[in-house]
Amino acid sequence: MLSKFLFASVVGLAAVAAHADAGYPNKNIVLVTPFPPGSTSDLIPRLVAPLMSQSMGVTVVVENRAGANGSLGAARVATAAPDGYTLLMATTGVLAINQWIYPKLQYAPDKDFEPVINAASTPNMLVVNPSVKAATLKELVALAKAQPGTLTYASAGNGSTSHLCGESLKVASGVDIVHVPYQGPAPAMQDVLSGRVSMICDNLSNVIQNVRAGRLRAIAVTGKETSAQAPGVPTSAQAGVPDLEAGIWYSFVAPAGTPKAIVDRLNTEFAAALKDPAVTSRLESLGLSIVADKPEQFKAFISDEAARMQKVVAAAGARVQ
Repeated sequence: MLSKFLFASVVGLAAVAAHADAGYPNKNIVLVTPFPPGSTSDLIPRLVAPLMSQSMGVTVVVENRAGANGSLGAARVATAAPDGYTLLMATTGVLAINQWIYPKLQYAPDKDFEPVINAASTPNMLVVNPSVKAATLKELVALAKAQPGTLTYASAGNGSTSHLCGESLKVASGVDIVHVPYQGPAPAMQDVLSGRVSMICDNLSNVIQNVRAGRLRAIAVTGKETSAQAPGVPTSAQAGVPDLEAGIWYSFVAPAGTPKAIVDRLNTEFAAALKDPAVTSRLESLGLSIVADKPEQFKAFISDEAARMQKVVAAAGARVQ
């Protein structure tokens, strides 16, 4: 009798879940961005939200919840109801780096989220304030060696790709430059632009407009290939430091336990918005490449990236106490 009761309960719950999936969505969807406004991690959700609002018939809003290299926003979504109404814009740092940097992380990247889609990716670019007397990577390394502890580099926060890129530069070239962490890439960029900090190795999409305007000087693209958006800028390998490689990807995930039907629906909606000609053109103009993969592909990619970044973090010796 008990087993029949349990069976009936399970069937009943499954029916309720199926009905909920069929009625999805019927209220506002929140895209939590774990960084401040003014960066690519904020731009991407704001570009896709209006298109998704139109196609899904409900309002899709963006909520900024910044702090601890995306950890605060990630923790907010990790504990949200797994119903498809609270989603996270997750970067490389959130899903593949923070667990190797922070000893007491408030979420588990591999357990607390359902991968939805990897939206786009871009390499990093090492740039300096024009006051820095170096036009090439070799000149920058020589200047840093001549003035140890004088040059500074900004980052979007401890554990960000801009942090690891700076630490990798120190290890690969043997220079002593000082890390200055910020709460997100936008405030970090402001201090590099003002000259209060010497340089930053941030994602290309965050820096390219300032390079084009002459407000920053490009030193190297820290990817395997040169960028079509900065054709005259060499890769770090071409510039003489082959071990300096960094980039970032931007994705969307849902709380663990979100029904597959909802995850698949969201994947379709995000992909359609990302492939909208206006969105694609805007992102590609900033040096981003659209990925728009399937949830299963993205899940395997996260696992590979986490293993790769564990090695990068160990080599750089990066850690937050």
